[in-house]
Amino acid sequence: MTSQNEPTGLTLEQKASLLSGRDFWHTEAIEAAGIPSIMLSDGPHGLRRQDSEADNLGVHDSVSATCFPPSVAVGSSWDPDVAARIGAAIGREARAAGVSVVLGPGVNIKRSPLCGRNFEYYSEDPLLSGVLASAYVRAMQAEGVGASLKHFAANNQETDRMRVSVEVDERTLREIYFPAFERVVTEAHPATVMCSYNRVNGVYAAQNRRLLTEVLRDEWGFDGAVVSDWGAVNDRVAALAAGLDLEMPGTGGSGDAEIVAAVRSGELDEAVVDRSVGRLLALIDRAVPSGGDVDPDEQHRLAKEVAADCAVLLKNDRGTLPLATRSAVAVIGEFAANPRFQGGGSSHVNPTRVDTALDAIRALGESVTYASGLAGNAIEIAREADVAVVFAGLGERDESEGFDRDTIDLPAAQVELIKAVAAASKRTVVVLSHGGVVSLEGWHDDVDAILDGWLLGQAGGSALADLLFGVTNPSGHLAESIPLRLQDNPSYLNFPGESGHVRYGEGVMVGYRYYETAEVAVRYPFGHGLSYTNFETAGLTVTATGDDSATVAVNVTNTGTRAGKHVVQVYVATDAAPVRSPARELRAFTKIFLEPGETRRVELTLDRRAFAWYDIGLSRWVVSPGDYTVQIGRSAAQIVAEAPITLAGDLIIPVLSIDSTVEEWFGHPIVGLELGELLAANLTDGQSKQARDSADWMRMVASMPMRQFTKLMAYRGVELPTDALPRLIELSKDGARPSGS
Repeated sequence: MTSQNEPTGLTLEQKASLLSGRDFWHTEAIEAAGIPSIMLSDGPHGLRRQDSEADNLGVHDSVSATCFPPSVAVGSSWDPDVAARIGAAIGREARAAGVSVVLGPGVNIKRSPLCGRNFEYYSEDPLLSGVLASAYVRAMQAEGVGASLKHFAANNQETDRMRVSVEVDERTLREIYFPAFERVVTEAHPATVMCSYNRVNGVYAAQNRRLLTEVLRDEWGFDGAVVSDWGAVNDRVAALAAGLDLEMPGTGGSGDAEIVAAVRSGELDEAVVDRSVGRLLALIDRAVPSGGDVDPDEQHRLAKEVAADCAVLLKNDRGTLPLATRSAVAVIGEFAANPRFQGGGSSHVNPTRVDTALDAIRALGESVTYASGLAGNAIEIAREADVAVVFAGLGERDESEGFDRDTIDLPAAQVELIKAVAAASKRTVVVLSHGGVVSLEGWHDDVDAILDGWLLGQAGGSALADLLFGVTNPSGHLAESIPLRLQDNPSYLNFPGESGHVRYGEGVMVGYRYYETAEVAVRYPFGHGLSYTNFETAGLTVTATGDDSATVAVNVTNTGTRAGKHVVQVYVATDAAPVRSPARELRAFTKIFLEPGETRRVELTLDRRAFAWYDIGLSRWVVSPGDYTVQIGRSAAQIVAEAPITLAGDLIIPVLSIDSTVEEWFGHPIVGLELGELLAANLTDGQSKQARDSADWMRMVASMPMRQFTKLMAYRGVELPTDALPRLIELSKDGARPSGS
């Protein structure tokens, strides 16, 4: 291979050819120059390698591989170790199959529960998404296989996904839609980042220099290759200039010809081509030889273990769960025998095997009957059993890549079945399988217990059986809120947009940030999850470790009779910032295992970003001086302990201009007092008294730009010295100093 990843000795045509795929899944090779081809393949919850007909929509078959729990389930684990074990396992399979780059993980935020691809994403919260994805990437790449972090950026719907323009403000991008990408790039260093299809504020992501170069590379230090989503490039030359290195899939040479023509005409500097070729050579150079043995049985056992950590016990009245092995159990619903365990589209895996919940329940229970739910005997067996377990959810045709849902309701036939079974049975459990949030309304209060499995991969059936019978203690927590109504979701009026545009009008108030701030009730809040044991929190201490950081310590005790896992959720609340802030935001978390009666002191770090907001005027993160409350929550809605802390924060001395407001001028820590004295010196006694006595008048002019205020005062016969304002503006510049980053 060319040494030091430099395109030395290559013709312009050869260099251009390296910047698009040879075919659907491979990069171009130049054998004469010693440059091999490498293979990319879909991920993120299992390898989708295609040897014959190729596609990016999951239409054609792929080679069998282990289907692990998709990201929707991993998000509910709240466990970086789960994400890491999956990343490593997929990495092993990829290396054995000769795949150099796996297309995943996806860290797009769940802005709306209707997004058809939510099953591929972790959470509505960027911290949770970023921590899990970082663990996944580090573990996968430790196996010698590169990851492709996707889809950058603001790709939060499937409707009109290849051209819709996301209209979103800078603070919202920085606080909600960028942070997961930023964390993975800066902490896990993925081999590639994949751009999204959509436009961001009018500019296609594939040719958005601000995204791909200024933010991704210049700010975050990304040094890998940027690859397009399959078919995302509209203007090849503009995309290359913006920082997109590899166009996928291959274009039959048309994109290469456009690059060559642009260089020949002087439209494009050949140095831009060389830069991207260097990145592609570096990507190729990091590829390790294929090899390694993969045991399908061991991979399947791992898939079952991690699946058990992902299911969320939403409700458990009257101690209905866990089931007793001697109980007469009626299993009802098609999903018990033919499970729904993954999503549709490009991530669809051809599993090595599939466990069914029905078989696993029969193996654990002593008296098990079954009805698909389509026949009348479902009610009969429910009436005769000690407990009925209804399997419900959404089919793959209901949610997939390529389209969004138009409702969060379960199919009406399933709701009717649940209600009928609940009316007949002594006790009723509902087990859910679905990729996006489903409504629990219309039947929630009729049943005794709800176990939400989301999508658990090929071993999900046996994992669910273990959870139902208490072989495994449930430990999942919701990574997204379950609303009472779709209309309650903050994106409701702006999703999926119209006329080629979608406005992110809710700003930073996404998911629980909105529900908690607006005090909108939900069925189950972000972070909620029950266990077969109990945990108590005590002894919270919060200690400042600087002007903008702190440590949190808390005792957690397992007060129940079973061993179990508990998620410590740390939220921060404040009114210190001069912008509208959520009631609380998740700022740290960890998952711990405790034996019955065991107590552990858990300590977590809150760094600068845990207290910061993004100031669009200063174009940087700011920690406002003031009071903060650190909270420990069982969920975003249930706070069990809190402690105050006061931070010095950042000393921000703003630079004034003639268009700064009267309030900003008079409130300035350096200029304000002198301006007041100057104004007072130029007022008559009557005018001074009027100004002192007219607080309402001052409130009315507070938001007036100084330019207009000086005109108003001149009309009233009050004029400041001509050099006063320019001198004070310069004084504000001298007093301003940078703080924070």
